[in-house]
Amino acid sequence: MTIDQWLQAALADADRRGLPALKPLLEALARATRALRAADFNDDATK
Repeated sequence: MTIDQWLQAALADADRRGLPALKPLLEALARATRALRAADFNDDATK
């Protein structure tokens, strides 16, 4: 599952549960996860 797939599923779940205030938090979590996965320290852990 990609981050985008997870986000779409999580947003849909928030809608189903009637939790619109959760959507910005989920979007922020997705952005933070993308940033962490793209960080330099993920390239080679043996350095």
